[in-house]
Amino acid sequence: MKDNAFTVSRRDFLLAAAATALAPPLVLQAAKRKIGPNDKLNHACIGVGGMGWGDLNQFGKHPRVNIVAICDVDAIRLKKASDAYPQARTYTDWRELLEKEGDKIDSVNVTVPDHNHFAIAIQAIRNGKHVYCQKPMCHDVAEVRVLTEAAVKAGVVTQLGTQIAAGKGDRTAVQWIKEGAIGKVKHAYLCSNRPGAVEHYRLVGPRPAEPQEAPSTLNWDLWVGTAPMRPFSPDIYHPTKWRAWQDFGTGWSGDIGCHIFDAVWKGLGLKAPKSVIAEVQKSWEDSPARRADTWPQGNHITWSFPGNKMTASRTLPVEWFDGEFYPPKEIRALFSETDYPAESAMLIGTKGALLIPHGKMPVLLPGDQFKDYKVPELEERNHYHHFAEACLGGPKTESHFAQSGPMTEAILLGTVAIRVPGQLLEWDAARMKFPNNPDAERYLSRIYRDGWRIAGL
Repeated sequence: MKDNAFTVSRRDFLLAAAATALAPPLVLQAAKRKIGPNDKLNHACIGVGGMGWGDLNQFGKHPRVNIVAICDVDAIRLKKASDAYPQARTYTDWRELLEKEGDKIDSVNVTVPDHNHFAIAIQAIRNGKHVYCQKPMCHDVAEVRVLTEAAVKAGVVTQLGTQIAAGKGDRTAVQWIKEGAIGKVKHAYLCSNRPGAVEHYRLVGPRPAEPQEAPSTLNWDLWVGTAPMRPFSPDIYHPTKWRAWQDFGTGWSGDIGCHIFDAVWKGLGLKAPKSVIAEVQKSWEDSPARRADTWPQGNHITWSFPGNKMTASRTLPVEWFDGEFYPPKEIRALFSETDYPAESAMLIGTKGALLIPHGKMPVLLPGDQFKDYKVPELEERNHYHHFAEACLGGPKTESHFAQSGPMTEAILLGTVAIRVPGQLLEWDAARMKFPNNPDAERYLSRIYRDGWRIAGL
């Protein structure tokens, strides 16, 4: 695949995103293979280190999944995966994988840094492949809109990597919300105050003054991909810590927000927000250098969503807290101010409250009032296997893009608000504009690096 097959200007990207509702269906470069009742799903893993290693092994455990191709820019990680799955063909460049594998694969998972999610996923979808993509779906709001519409029009199976969404805890919470256990919902408080996260993952910066050569085992050019090129430096980009940098990650709310938001979004049937505003770490707000390069170490984001039959009023405030920002004491005290779950959602209703700890069973409050409330009997579900089974003709996935795309858009609007702290952004979802602050629209998309254009958008 030639480099000039990739890139799109900011103007064209936004025009494409805004026009998706009127655009004709995508013309796929390869039709989806019909998989027989005794056939296996031929799957390719793009990104096999860190979270990618876990994703690879989850798919590899499904009895009807063949891991036929693997790809990673890090030769050490690729060798580890190849040793575990010696039958899989190996690639360093995902573009080469998609081109050479052609009709040999049915599906892919995209488990790479955020800034390259869209480029890989859109090309796979255009090739008629089913796509499992780690969260957040994309780096930018405009990318999410285009990818969501493309997936729906192509008719492929999709799944966002919100693994907890498949668990009994989140699914129980969704059912309780929908059946009105706490009445009409008045307010939602989401938080991710994970111990150690600020110190280990949320770097202050600046970039090192002296560039270093990337190790011979890492293809740095491919790792940077769609982002602006910068010199390699150890320990602050690859692996893991790339999330702290605006060029590569989406900050803490972009990373963890998809997990914490998911049950709330599904249970309440939320749509695009009416507005969003953010309060951020003061030292970051006062530093032009940091604001231009890294994400703050603490954020408080407030969305105003249109109300519906599940809410107590015409609008629903949803607040997010991370880093140095915490939910109000009186909200935490509904459960326990000292033992309040560091990562959780709390919904305040007209008849009670619902606490949804990340990865655990939800709690109806006050406890005495709900001690006899029925817990639904739900079967165990594996998020990865649910995707594979959907590709094989089974039920729709838990976090398909038509469901998780609009949620991701809302979350990434929060990252836009972070970059213009203290400014209320009114959101026109249909036109993808901030009518009261057009200057902030520059953060809805980005210009890809030369040689990484996405044709046809």
